[in-house]
Amino acid sequence: MSQESTKVTVGTTVYTEAGEPIGTIRGLGDDGFFVTTREGVVGMSIEHERSGHEFGEAELVWRCAECGEMGKIDSDLPETCPNCDTPKENLFYWTED
Repeated sequence: MSQESTKVTVGTTVYTEAGEPIGTIRGLGDDGFFVTTREGVVGMSIEHERSGHEFGEAELVWRCAECGEMGKIDSDLPETCPNCDTPKENLFYWTED
């Protein structure tokens, strides 16, 4: 059986085997990717990360999928990771206790 290889990036739509859309990729990690399933919520956004979560003392930060570096969010994600210089596409929102 031959399988096609598809490169996935942030914003790629993910489908079921039947061809039904599940959502769009909002972040990538060592164990796979994170998918946005809610309508009207922009992937890689603070609104997405906050949707469905109750906030107590957790802090919203960004995290690098390449090196694990985390940093404070000023207004948006940095253009590159300051630690390993990977592009913004490899950064995602993360809640840290």
